[in-house]
Amino acid sequence: MSSSITQDMRYRQSLMNYAEKYGVSRASRKYNKSRSYIYFWKARWDGNVESLACRSRRPHSHPNQHTEAELKLIRDMRRRNPPLGMTELWHRLKQRGYTRRPESLFRVMRRLGMFAPPKPQKPYTPKPYEQMTYPGQRVQVDVKVVPRRCIADPELRLFQYTAIDEFTRLRFLAAYPEQSTYSSADFLSKLVKWFARRGIQVECVQTDNGFEFTNRFANAKRELPTLFETAAQQLGIRHKLIRPYTPRHNGKVERSHREDQKRFYSSHSFCSLEDFEKQLAAHNRRSNNFPMRPLHWLSPYEFAVQYV
Repeated sequence: MSSSITQDMRYRQSLMNYAEKYGVSRASRKYNKSRSYIYFWKARWDGNVESLACRSRRPHSHPNQHTEAELKLIRDMRRRNPPLGMTELWHRLKQRGYTRRPESLFRVMRRLGMFAPPKPQKPYTPKPYEQMTYPGQRVQVDVKVVPRRCIADPELRLFQYTAIDEFTRLRFLAAYPEQSTYSSADFLSKLVKWFARRGIQVECVQTDNGFEFTNRFANAKRELPTLFETAAQQLGIRHKLIRPYTPRHNGKVERSHREDQKRFYSSHSFCSLEDFEKQLAAHNRRSNNFPMRPLHWLSPYEFAVQYV
């Protein structure tokens, strides 16, 4: 039994001492407990506070539990056929008179330790993050779906394409009516020109594995390059894909989308693509002039000027 004494055990000890001194009826009135409750703990009370601890109420047996004959049948069948799966094992047992459900068989086998222990898996050790050393070395690109509640026209769909330079945090945003490899290729050509006007040459773009960027996980056209990949090759830009199902590898652009949701989409609405483009351009200018802690409280524009 555990040596720790709980507050409930101290309470019951006080109740037992009072009941021994003044009787069960008076203790019942004073402690607001039923007489049956006091008699229950009084039967367990041996003078030590440890005897007043709560015990497990789990039954020691059950009228429908597996019999020794059934357990022997399961052990023998498992020993003779170790590689059998659960369904086939249950089917063979059933042919020999076993009447339990597969769920019952699974529980009793688990309790008897008949399953092989899980193979130890090598822990995943992430690679250290590669810090960028100059503007344009790597630009993260992603797409944000504009919330439906921000669009006045129920038939209209809007998408925000985002490019953020990992070194300067300088962002370029563009509005599109569809999320496709055509829109991605067009956005790539625009972002290269936008960064070039600010003296930054884009060397690498990093994206996730969406079909608007790559056919890496396509069934039929896996080897066929997308328009985005073709445009990157023509522009002499290296296209880097992140690890599948690991959005944290594109963490800077994902984090910027969360800020867009808080500072922009939570308080704006759009009636057309042209309206969305104008408001998004104004938001892009504001975000590039917003001070950031990773940049030593400089804005991306102020930080980028030092290196171009």
